[in-house]
Amino acid sequence: MIKPIIKLFDKQVLFWESPKIIRRISSFLVLSFIICGICSSLVYYKLISVGQLNNVFKHPFFAIEVAFTILLILELLSLIFVLPKSVSRSMGKQFELLSLIFLRDAFKEFSHLDNFLLWGETKETIISMLVYSFGALVIFGVMGFTQKLNRQIRLSETYVNQFQFVRIKKLLALFLLIAFFLIGIRDLAVLVQTGTYPHSFDTFYTVLIFTDIIIVLVALRYTINYYRVFRYTAFVLATILIRISLTIEPYYNVALGVLTSIFVLILAIVYNHLQKGLTKRELTT
Repeated sequence: MIKPIIKLFDKQVLFWESPKIIRRISSFLVLSFIICGICSSLVYYKLISVGQLNNVFKHPFFAIEVAFTILLILELLSLIFVLPKSVSRSMGKQFELLSLIFLRDAFKEFSHLDNFLLWGETKETIISMLVYSFGALVIFGVMGFTQKLNRQIRLSETYVNQFQFVRIKKLLALFLLIAFFLIGIRDLAVLVQTGTYPHSFDTFYTVLIFTDIIIVLVALRYTINYYRVFRYTAFVLATILIRISLTIEPYYNVALGVLTSIFVLILAIVYNHLQKGLTKRELTT
């Protein structure tokens, strides 16, 4: 029963990560950007009407937000496929998503600018753009150093029963993939009914938190190493903090996201230092 399910997940990975599909996705992004840009311009100059979506399309730079939202959705898929490969890579992918969400929010603020000449009317929007942009940049830099350290950790660790552990993570990733599509269908239904797309990234992260907790609990079957268990658990805490940063008010969300990325960097530095003093037996238990 488990073997066919795992094969199904592997087929999905091969399908979505194939060069042919990646090219099609790229073409779809470009086409979506062009179509939304044209529609926004036509609605802005009142040449066409799209009903209850007029308020959404009336901003000439709305196409940028649409393109970034689609890109984020595709990055969520990539996160699901990375999950069985490495917990640290999955953590890194979560921060990549968070930085892209902040960049999207910066572009979203930009789409609200109607008058570039009046500082009094644009001050708050420009400040928000700067906060989101620099927040994304800091996370980008911090995670670059973190991933470099995590590569050293992966090279020095050897896992007992790694094959079984990966199989379980693939089952969990498949469950996450189903949740991803269900959330997407619900969001599309809300868009059709209300004209507003809810961007349920926080809902997806809530499911991801429970998935990460299960991975930590399952990992106890294959390792009793305190340092590794602590590291896995700290990753779950980081996921929870990312989830919180997606819902709290502006500026605080960026501050929390940046602090969480620094927390993970310090975790990688400390863990990398401590494992150098462990014996081979300690590394493999």
